[in-house]
Amino acid sequence: MELKAGHWTGIFIGLLIVGISFFFIGTRFFFFIIGTGVLSVAAPFVLAIVRETTIAAEKEDMFLEFARNLVESVKTGTPISKSIINVRDKPYGVLSENIKKLANQISLGVPLSFALQTFSKDVKNQTISRALTLIGQAERSGGEIGGILESVTEAVSTADKLKKERQAAISTLVVQGYIIFIVFIIIILVLQFQILPMIVGIVPSAGSLGIGGLGGGAPIENDEIANAFLYLLLIQGAFSGLTIGKLSEGNIKPGIKHSFVLMLLAFLISTGANVFFGG
Repeated sequence: MELKAGHWTGIFIGLLIVGISFFFIGTRFFFFIIGTGVLSVAAPFVLAIVRETTIAAEKEDMFLEFARNLVESVKTGTPISKSIINVRDKPYGVLSENIKKLANQISLGVPLSFALQTFSKDVKNQTISRALTLIGQAERSGGEIGGILESVTEAVSTADKLKKERQAAISTLVVQGYIIFIVFIIIILVLQFQILPMIVGIVPSAGSLGIGGLGGGAPIENDEIANAFLYLLLIQGAFSGLTIGKLSEGNIKPGIKHSFVLMLLAFLISTGANVFFGG
């Protein structure tokens, strides 16, 4: 991933916040501030992944529209090269510039197969690249390009429909995944602030968790317990997010955004609870 101005800004702000956090070492605010810094660094990268996923979906939708326009034009007897030039000025969203470049190359006499390869490299989308490969092969072999275009359009349309149906079917599981994680956070907080203090016979405001009542030994500070539970929640949030991404979109990479949301949720709730109830 290429680092842009937004990434560097997030890194600078995050490092600045982390630096400030060292003035709060030993206070209940230390981990809250340092965690905020880390999240500030991660946020631009997560947003970039979300934007990349959104753009990829829009590219496929716009290519489908482009292919349909080509089919209509080719069916009238217009050669595919001329058809591309004729439909280039229609609105194709994120693909508009790429399609205009393709048409301009053809206008300048660039072979269609080479222009399609350039278009494929510029777009950087597997679904579109496969479709362009089929079109290029049909054009080179002298096949019935209209029928090939129509088949490609139907294939892309079917793939897009199946993807949307899969996402709709899995959306319930995604919601359930978030609800389960929130319940998990609540259970951990109840364990930390209610059950565990009762087991050892102390209250959270005691300042340290002495385990002498359980058989002696060195006391465990409340902050150590709070940090241990926070790390547990963050790890669980990371893996839960990746799992949700894999189930909903068939790829772990989009799951990074779910991991970020769940980890942010866990961090804010856990550190907030420790600030207000930790004593």
